[in-house]
Amino acid sequence: MSWQPEVDEIKRRVELAKQMGGEANVARQHANGRLTVRERIDRLLDPGSFHETGALAGRGVYEDGEMVSFTPSNFVFGAGRIDGRRVVVGGDDFTVRGGAADAAIGHKMSYAERMARELRLPIIRLVDGTGGGGSVKTLEMTGRTYVPANPAWDIIVASLSEIPVVSACLGPCAGLGAVRVVHSHFSVMVRGVSQLFVAGPPVVERGVGEKVTKEELGGSSIHARLSGAVNNEVETEDEAFAQIRRFLSYLPSNVWRLPPRVESRDDPRRREEELISIIPRDRRRAYDVRRILNLVLDRDSFFEIGGLYGRPLVTGLARLNGYAVGVLAGDPMQGGGALDAEGSEKLTRFADLCDTFHLPVVNFVDQPGFLIGTRAERAGTARYGARAMAAVYQATVPWVSIILRRVFGVAGAAHGNAQALNLRYAWPSGDWGSLPIEGGVQAAYRRDIESSPDPDARRKEIEEMLNELRSPFRTAEAFGIEEIIDPRDTRPLLCDWVELAYELLPAELGVKRRGMRP
Repeated sequence: MSWQPEVDEIKRRVELAKQMGGEANVARQHANGRLTVRERIDRLLDPGSFHETGALAGRGVYEDGEMVSFTPSNFVFGAGRIDGRRVVVGGDDFTVRGGAADAAIGHKMSYAERMARELRLPIIRLVDGTGGGGSVKTLEMTGRTYVPANPAWDIIVASLSEIPVVSACLGPCAGLGAVRVVHSHFSVMVRGVSQLFVAGPPVVERGVGEKVTKEELGGSSIHARLSGAVNNEVETEDEAFAQIRRFLSYLPSNVWRLPPRVESRDDPRRREEELISIIPRDRRRAYDVRRILNLVLDRDSFFEIGGLYGRPLVTGLARLNGYAVGVLAGDPMQGGGALDAEGSEKLTRFADLCDTFHLPVVNFVDQPGFLIGTRAERAGTARYGARAMAAVYQATVPWVSIILRRVFGVAGAAHGNAQALNLRYAWPSGDWGSLPIEGGVQAAYRRDIESSPDPDARRKEIEEMLNELRSPFRTAEAFGIEEIIDPRDTRPLLCDWVELAYELLPAELGVKRRGMRP
């Protein structure tokens, strides 16, 4: 006698699990503009690569020893592949109790986190629910309350220093669900569909008297643009999946491996004529730094992270001759590029990301200094700026700076580790010092200017005198800048450097002494 009846029962239960919360709840999910968790997994992973774990977990109703109905656990997870590389993916099933943890079975979510960490595979969280203790209905169901404890949080914290962690906020995510989203190396939200908050509108209204909608409380426009809690904002779930796939393509599967290199069809010796004139001679005029990135890096390889937050600083991943690199760049079109508190926080997190996963960093420098004024002081710019400087100095990955234009003050000095090799190349447009001449003259020569019969004329006279001394060639004469290069040589130089950078990465890779923070 065979075990075929039991095998048939396995198949029947798996099919029941695939029905999730039932036709009505699935239809409601679609009506709200959202995919189901199983549709999401299918669209994210390589076709046919998903192997589910725990599909049989759920609550069955039995009559005479036979199961007559089945409600699956509202967390679906397993292993699959993205571009042929193994990953672990787990997602909330909003069609069963809104994805709340009080409808979960066992510790599937914790098991998924443990699986990813111990198998040293990237983990992708598709978050669509609270993911915490659920609602107060738990009291009625259990007949008691409990002291809160975040499940598997030791694993979740450790994973940030060991494996890529990616989260997509794909619906209303509150409490632990929200924290799971932000506790990531990369996170993304869908505009108008997903919201993220510590507590939802009913709790907020009852607790602090604010009556707000879900979008007003925690829409993507808030967290991708104002709070920086998530990195990117997209229009559709499919776009979110595409960004997840692209982000992971630059990273190794874990910190014990090097980032993957891809074959590049872009000539490493390419010299773009546009670069010789892309920076205006008029220092008051801005330019498009992203255009410079696209001309220098491998074509179409730049993937921006956090482009709507901390906007004076551009951060992202890219390739040079097929090698993955982290990219920093000042954006003079955003407040002149002055580093503010938000930009400093962004720099800290990005430097930690690159250092954790052994990504060499290219810094395209145009930094007029820290933002000044009352708004900057109230935001704690000095403190956040100091943390950013510490992150730059703590990074041990190869680092090169291309000085495009300004390098001023303490923030400018943090373009690299000045006490190390501090490899850097300046364009002829380079302009540096403790303070820009235009603003520093009034402070340094105040008495001279104010005592003059014509203060404006005297200030211009002093500025003209000092401008004769600001030439980058004078700095080079004193070996204050190591090289001034033809801007068109930037790509060939960096493509040569990146090969050496990867050779310099230690043979014994692994976890950094300083762990990654969210």
